[in-house]
Amino acid sequence: MTGVSPDVVPTWVWLATIAGIAALFVFDFLTHVRKPHEPTFKESALWSTFYVALALLFGWGVWEFWDRQHGIEYFAGFVTEKSLSVDNLFVFVIIMKSFLVPRAYQQKALLIGIVIALVMRGIFIALGAAAIERFSWVFYIFGLFLLWTAWKLIVESLKHQKSTDEEYEPNAIVKYFQRHLSTTDDFRGNQLWVIENGKRFFTPMFIVILALGMTDLLFALDSIPAIYGLTDAPYIVFTANAFALLGLLQLYFLIGGLLDRLVYLGIGLSLILAFIGLKLIVHAVEANTLPFLNDGQPVAVPSWMHVEIEQSLMVIIGILVVTTVASLLKSRSDARKAG
Repeated sequence: MTGVSPDVVPTWVWLATIAGIAALFVFDFLTHVRKPHEPTFKESALWSTFYVALALLFGWGVWEFWDRQHGIEYFAGFVTEKSLSVDNLFVFVIIMKSFLVPRAYQQKALLIGIVIALVMRGIFIALGAAAIERFSWVFYIFGLFLLWTAWKLIVESLKHQKSTDEEYEPNAIVKYFQRHLSTTDDFRGNQLWVIENGKRFFTPMFIVILALGMTDLLFALDSIPAIYGLTDAPYIVFTANAFALLGLLQLYFLIGGLLDRLVYLGIGLSLILAFIGLKLIVHAVEANTLPFLNDGQPVAVPSWMHVEIEQSLMVIIGILVVTTVASLLKSRSDARKAG
């Protein structure tokens, strides 16, 4: 992105990026969804590797053609969003089990749900960018919300181990559609609706896609503030989210059976969210404009409270590595005791 100012990405770059990401989703649909099938482990591993490699290549492009700072911000954002998306998979597995979705049709449901989530996240990102540009105190809200989310997540993680055997509880929107739509009792292939006796009936596949989209939208309430704690560039926020969601379909089939072994994932994610939440609070205090705090003037903070983006990336990766290794060791130990 030679010639791009530090704060503004040209319109043509935005359009080219959105077109490229849309093309990747269309490619995903044509290669994996159009012909219903259950992906093999090898297929899922190859495509997961492909999408991760593509995300890393894009990050290298940001580093090389924009600058080092934005490159590191992208990588920190991508790692954070990807780790949060793994947590989403727990709910995805539960939804698929609850609705008894045949494995061969799960790819279509997942992909359409992910596309809906990306579109809605794009709207959230735009609204967040507009709010941040006009009101610096928004960082207080983002920071406090992440701290509350981190506390809630770690309390839930310590109370009980997250499991894909949990029951799915539809939210209000999904319940509304379940009550008011005329639906078939069973799946009709991977169709979203059918016409019978001149009347349209929605299939359970439609409700599943709605549940997936709404669930990921709720997860966006955590992930969007989190990445704004790592970068204030909307372009980086959007692309990190997009590349984190790309390949989520394949990751679902690759590690779906291993999710229950990530027993400390919730604790790790809560630490990451708390860390970013504190960063946002520090940033908000330094840019303070609230009249009831220090007479509306910025507040000086000690230098040790400043965490550079390189250090943030190291902290995030370090937490993920430690919690993943600890989870696998704990699962192995439990398996030995059970055997």
